[in-house]
Amino acid sequence: MIRESIRGTWTAKFRPLRFLTTAVVAAILLLVGSTKTWAQEPTNTTPQLDIYGFAMLDAGYQAKQADPNWFDVVRPTKLPSFTDEFGADGHFYAGVRQSRFGVKADIPTASGQHIKTIFEFELFGTGVDAGQTTFRLRHAYGEYGKFGAGQTWSPFMDIDVFPNSVEYWGPNGMVFYRNVQARFIPWQKGDSRLVIAIERPGASSDQGIYTGGEVLGGVSGRFPAPDISGHYRMAGSKGHLQIAGIYRRINWDDLTPTPGPDLTGSANGWGINLSGNIKVAKHVVRLQYVHGEGIQNYMNDAPEDIGIETDPAAPTVLIGKALPIDGVVAFIDLNWSEKFTSSVGYSREDIDNSNGQSPTSFKSGQYALANFLFYPVKGVMMGPEFQWGYRENLNGFTSSDYKFQFSAKYNFNFKVGG
Repeated sequence: MIRESIRGTWTAKFRPLRFLTTAVVAAILLLVGSTKTWAQEPTNTTPQLDIYGFAMLDAGYQAKQADPNWFDVVRPTKLPSFTDEFGADGHFYAGVRQSRFGVKADIPTASGQHIKTIFEFELFGTGVDAGQTTFRLRHAYGEYGKFGAGQTWSPFMDIDVFPNSVEYWGPNGMVFYRNVQARFIPWQKGDSRLVIAIERPGASSDQGIYTGGEVLGGVSGRFPAPDISGHYRMAGSKGHLQIAGIYRRINWDDLTPTPGPDLTGSANGWGINLSGNIKVAKHVVRLQYVHGEGIQNYMNDAPEDIGIETDPAAPTVLIGKALPIDGVVAFIDLNWSEKFTSSVGYSREDIDNSNGQSPTSFKSGQYALANFLFYPVKGVMMGPEFQWGYRENLNGFTSSDYKFQFSAKYNFNFKVGG
């Protein structure tokens, strides 16, 4: 009853509240950022190498069902789109896919600038390796002075919004994307900075009611330019505020050789992401609000970027639409003591579907969790977590999932030089 009440009232009020939410969060975080106690850059004059990582177990019980390739995470897009799509409810799972290994280097040069690199991978398979325990690259990135290149966090995202949880995938309404990029950092002071980047483009389309037919069989996507992203981050002793933006061009070409309507077209994708942390005593509030169109592949859990829009008066005219999306994240990390912490919060995303999408297309998703974690000694963490996910389709069908997970994490970190 509570869940249904939240879903109904939020859906009705979400759109008009988005600008008010942005203004309120911005005002709070601007006050936070006004205390400018800047962190200092490291001053090591000899090369330093950090070797780090962790071994981690995740084990739990899934009360309902989801795509079996995503058995150990909560992704609303992977919940059933119709009754019993993935069989019967109730599954036990266990794995070590979050385990990670990484190396960071900091090398001083004669110019006074440092070469900083990171190479990091984990065992969580995605894409064609979804559901497998296999090597997956996370970061392969280097930086010298004001320039950086490689694969790392997109400037459009804010990794500090991610809560202190053991569920791998995280809040569905969060901007979360590691991408290949080249970036320029014209200004940086401590944790405050201005970043501009060009990123590898990529997007997907939902052919909707025309899936598998000949109408769109000859249409092929094309990206004529890189995605352009950037952010401004202001940090202080009480938290930080980050404002990020992105623009992208998405084209598609109709290569069908037979006569007929030319479905060639294009769309502009764009987004604004406002995020930040607020430190309250020992605790940390993590907030984010994002709005945009055609930026779904930058989101932590979202479907296609482009949908099909039809004109009832001209059924042969099909237009690609950059789908509008809104996402929110609101979590608090509670640091009870050196040995005990908790995290609790909620996330949501809503998509303005096009009229050519299928009735079972994803429309909105919700995500929540709560945990209680124990740190018996430095470098060891374990504890239980409750997780919840919820999906709503364009046709009104809904599904949900509940998980009870226990995780144990054992860290290592060695420094050489420095």
